[in-house]
Amino acid sequence: MKKAKEILFVTMAVLALAGLMLAMGCQAPPKKTDPAAVASKYFACAPKEKLTYSIAPEAEVTEFRCFMGNYKKVPSLHFLITVKNVSKEPQRYRVNIFLDNGKAVGGLIPRKTKKGLVKPGATATYTYPVKGMGVKAKAVDLIVKTMGK
Repeated sequence: MKKAKEILFVTMAVLALAGLMLAMGCQAPPKKTDPAAVASKYFACAPKEKLTYSIAPEAEVTEFRCFMGNYKKVPSLHFLITVKNVSKEPQRYRVNIFLDNGKAVGGLIPRKTKKGLVKPGATATYTYPVKGMGVKAKAVDLIVKTMGK
């Protein structure tokens, strides 16, 4: 009787595993991302006349875009920024983004220095979410500074 139960258990386990493998093998191939669809989710962060900035001479902002997405399950405005180190020394940058409604976001690039700073000629990208702001900003102030040694 014990032997029959063991055989039944092993058979059921093998069938369950086979079913799982079959289900995983029958999945549709991953969808290819359409570049136009990805680009369409981004928009101007503010009207050109309402975007003011102050960028340190050691930095070059190569990309600054906005998009709507969820942050902690709340629709939120996100700022994506890419900073290039145009100096001859490794750098760490402080980014501040101030909005017309009094909200502000920002942080350090790189966030942690364990892996090193941004090397000369290299770029670093980071996304800053503004939790709970489901509309685009009417005015944006962008400040990028270098951190002192």
